[in-house]
Amino acid sequence: MASMVSVVGAGFSCGGLGLKPSRAGGAGPTQWRQTSAVVVVRAEAINPEIRKTEEKVVDSVVVSELSKPLTAYCRCWRSGTFPLCDGSHVKHNKATGDNVGPLLLKKPKE
Repeated sequence: MASMVSVVGAGFSCGGLGLKPSRAGGAGPTQWRQTSAVVVVRAEAINPEIRKTEEKVVDSVVVSELSKPLTAYCRCWRSGTFPLCDGSHVKHNKATGDNVGPLLLKKPKE
């Protein structure tokens, strides 16, 4: 069986399992054979050096044309509601020792 490892950005390595077509002798119906893959996943810090003295890096921006008073945008790339933050950075930070937090867009008080 064939194996492969493919590397994907943001500090993750992964591969997948799949099926590949195979024709015996080059003629006749296509037969499918299963291939295997090696999957390697390693979590790495997203913020390796910026503002590491802070417990959690969170920035706020005041934008006057927002429909909500506060909107949190994901900066850890793990949110299930990306680009909006769903709090996934908490689990990521515990697993990696990172301190990434959301970008907060705030509507100014009138």
